[in-house]
Amino acid sequence: MLRLRAPAKLNLYLRVLGKRPDGYHELETLFERIDLADELTFEAHPHEVQLTCSDPTLSCGEDNLVLKAARALQRQSGTQHGARIQLTKRIPIAAGLGGGSSDAATTLLGLNGLWRLHLKHATLAELAATLGSDVPFFLSNASYAVGRGRGERCEALPQIARLSHILVVPNATLSTKDVYGGADFSLTASKPSITIALHALRNGPALAGLAEGLWNDLEPEAIRRCPVIARIQSALRESGCIGVRMSGSGPSVFGLCRDALHASEIASKIRAASPSSWRIDIIQTDQPSTRMHTVPS
Repeated sequence: MLRLRAPAKLNLYLRVLGKRPDGYHELETLFERIDLADELTFEAHPHEVQLTCSDPTLSCGEDNLVLKAARALQRQSGTQHGARIQLTKRIPIAAGLGGGSSDAATTLLGLNGLWRLHLKHATLAELAATLGSDVPFFLSNASYAVGRGRGERCEALPQIARLSHILVVPNATLSTKDVYGGADFSLTASKPSITIALHALRNGPALAGLAEGLWNDLEPEAIRRCPVIARIQSALRESGCIGVRMSGSGPSVFGLCRDALHASEIASKIRAASPSSWRIDIIQTDQPSTRMHTVPS
């Protein structure tokens, strides 16, 4: 039996460069892996792949990315092995945090080990790209990476100092397809370059510079569809966050803090003044030593 963590992500920077002939959008993004994580347990089964989940609202059918990843691995390897997979959900669903993508990547890693397939990372990365744009990032052993193409072409960054954030998730969901479909990606609008955030990360990190470089092209459309995002952003700014942005296609919002103590202080303020329906977490950059922790059952 294997037990693996499946960490979430933030998009510190997300710019949409245009629509591609294949219908996807050309992206430039800066991923940060965070220590909020699901957990997957894998146990051998003679022939079937079975999925159960702690969250009854999440489908455990063939539309779940965990099962899609398992099927892709079976097709690639030709294996007849099965598995019982238990998914413990801690990452909010459809919140712009990449939970489903991380679960899929973790499934590729877990079953590659459980079934002793010995597939190389490059092969797993090719499979990951067929499952979703964010999935290849979660295969990488990096806390930060620049994503290009659909987001699937990842360039890992060297280990950088750990960041601290407040994460606020309202009781709302947004369709990634709808947000992309309704957004106006004006290339003439003034936007910071990704190099601002990258330079700030590599130098300290320089938090003021990083705050200046935070960006998300999807914010205006997401706020139009889900106005509470703007309310959360205002609350985080007023409580003292250095920089505030939405992650992915929302509705999750994160606030950059000086350190864990600063994050704890702001979290107390937000919890005291916000609706009980808002989920509020103190999060930090996930560390390589804890990323894919495997333990015997």
